[in-house]
Amino acid sequence: MSAQSDPQEMVADYGQRMQQLLPRERMLSLSRRGLKAPQFRITRYSGWTEPVNPWKQRDELPLLESGLLGELLYGGQPRVIEDLQVSAHDPAAEYLADQHSLVAIPLFDQGEALNMVVLSLSDAHGFEPDELPELVWMSNLFGRATQNLVLSAELRDAYEMVDREMQQVAKIQRSLLPAVLPEIPHLHLAAHYETSQRAGGDYYDFFQLPEGKWGLLIADVSGHGTPAAVMMSIVHSIAHLYPHQPVCASDFLSYINQNLCRRYTNESGSFVTAFYGIYTPEKRLLNYSNAGHCLPLLKHCGAGMVSAIEGARQLPLGVLEDETYTNRSHYLSPGDEIVFYTDGISEATSPEGEMFGTQRLDDVLTYCRHDADEIINELLSNLKEFTHGAPAADDRTVLVAKVT
Repeated sequence: MSAQSDPQEMVADYGQRMQQLLPRERMLSLSRRGLKAPQFRITRYSGWTEPVNPWKQRDELPLLESGLLGELLYGGQPRVIEDLQVSAHDPAAEYLADQHSLVAIPLFDQGEALNMVVLSLSDAHGFEPDELPELVWMSNLFGRATQNLVLSAELRDAYEMVDREMQQVAKIQRSLLPAVLPEIPHLHLAAHYETSQRAGGDYYDFFQLPEGKWGLLIADVSGHGTPAAVMMSIVHSIAHLYPHQPVCASDFLSYINQNLCRRYTNESGSFVTAFYGIYTPEKRLLNYSNAGHCLPLLKHCGAGMVSAIEGARQLPLGVLEDETYTNRSHYLSPGDEIVFYTDGISEATSPEGEMFGTQRLDDVLTYCRHDADEIINELLSNLKEFTHGAPAADDRTVLVAKVT
């Protein structure tokens, strides 16, 4: 979107992306800006042979009153309507003839729904309600970007508004992470999460499983900022829909991968690296599967050596729908330390451009610490010294597990 400088080109780009995400037969844009209820204008319609520029040719836009479209626009709420029936006397009949389902997406300005996008299909059950949150998010992102182009004279105010929205995005994103770390028998946990921007694409989570087992997930979405945060929230939703039966690490990753490929990543080119482990406390056994993620580091305190938790690293999630993920197992002992991390840690750079690397991570584990928090604190201290306190160029997440 940042490459666009013309509002009309931005709108065309939005239409193409919406078609990729959610195929539709017709598309309308409505606006009540500067009008009193129940009046509104049709600002765009996919059936027009010649588009009208709503900013330069406002008086040429159809002015309508009431009816289904007016009700949706002034209602200001996302809606999915199935088995759609439009009266011949309704102003919407001209635009929705032979259409039997629609989705209405409000576009907000200063908290008020002044505009709306309506997508329709001849199929009576063409849209799913669970698609609405993503559609509203993306549509408002495009709507905001388009308005910023039109109102370039108010760029500073627009920037401040976007910054506040980004803060809200970051708050929402952080609410998807565990509020507190779980208490898992024979395992002491500590975590650090830091984004390079207001919001980011790193993600970690825990899942309480049958038979006293626990699932541990750490993931890293490609890219940064809001797009990565959106994809991170999608991964969170998919992960929490998985039934966890049977309890199998590779099946869990395959489930997320298939859902991402089918609906989200084929067109965008996004992908997600992930490591998922299933811990059995009574046996101190870790079963795991890896989708292109950084290899966790394991310190056997008894043996005094640091090694990577090996295993075939398959492709990241969201690349190939039929990718096969494999399982590996590792028995742990009291005193062992495991560091799970994202590449924002290992690829952090010094002012000279040198990467922090995995060897410096190994060095942190040279001595057995008292607990997981102490390991986190030393790692962050070493990282800050290495980077001279420079802001993170990539999201940074590290999760430490100390076996007890």
